[in-house]
Amino acid sequence: MKEILYSDIVKGVKEICMEANFNLGSDVIDAFRKGIEAEESPVGRDVLKQLIENAEIAADDKIAMCQDTGFAVFFVEMGDTVRIAGGAITDAINEGVRLGYDEGCLRKSICHPFTRKNTGDNTPAVIHYEPVPGDRLKITIAPKGGGSENMSGIAMLNPSDGVEGVVQYVVGKVIESGANPCPPVIVGVGIGGTFEKAALLSKKALLRTVGSVNPDQEAYALEKVILDRINRSGVGPQGLGGRVTALAVHVIIHPCHMASLPVAVNINCHAYRHKEIEF
Repeated sequence: MKEILYSDIVKGVKEICMEANFNLGSDVIDAFRKGIEAEESPVGRDVLKQLIENAEIAADDKIAMCQDTGFAVFFVEMGDTVRIAGGAITDAINEGVRLGYDEGCLRKSICHPFTRKNTGDNTPAVIHYEPVPGDRLKITIAPKGGGSENMSGIAMLNPSDGVEGVVQYVVGKVIESGANPCPPVIVGVGIGGTFEKAALLSKKALLRTVGSVNPDQEAYALEKVILDRINRSGVGPQGLGGRVTALAVHVIIHPCHMASLPVAVNINCHAYRHKEIEF
């Protein structure tokens, strides 16, 4: 049995809350640079250059790369021989969020859905737990801004709609979103499972490195088709027209019921933020 201190989790979560909002991954910066080469619109190229400059300023000055520092969304892989000493892991994660968003001067965006009263500390976090074998505890944060989250959706397609139906739905959601999710976007797609499983898979797909190759060949082929159609839509960087509307499409496929074909789309803005810590 591996024992992990509650206080260590708090400290680690605090740090990755700030790191995720200050430092954009090199995979995203590289994608911006490739986008500049591919983009035919002068305005679109200028937008991509500004995004690189913005990311550099945020990293150098340790300030948020975007004013919307997001809902604190976590994916936690917890080994079956791990024990948390000193408190509950959910409480530790939420305490880390409180401290990280305060110390990092990150905007607190979480409020009651009807009264709109702010919780004041960006909690409660959304936490997805996955039990795994062994003594490993891996915590990944993926701050999710409201603008891109609002553009996400799910459809329960007919099985007869098939692959083309899925492609049309995903591409249609991105085009319909226009400038709202701050393109160029990364598109997470969950196919199969149930209503809630498809939605979770679409968000989990956004943890992948931009430019990585999907080991599922069927999903990889689908990603290429969807990305090509999205980038032929003309939406462009920041919705100002051009070829680079999306930097990547990440697909996860899961078995589903014979009577259904769920497909979920979770759109991420150009601030493709995630950091992880492992104990």
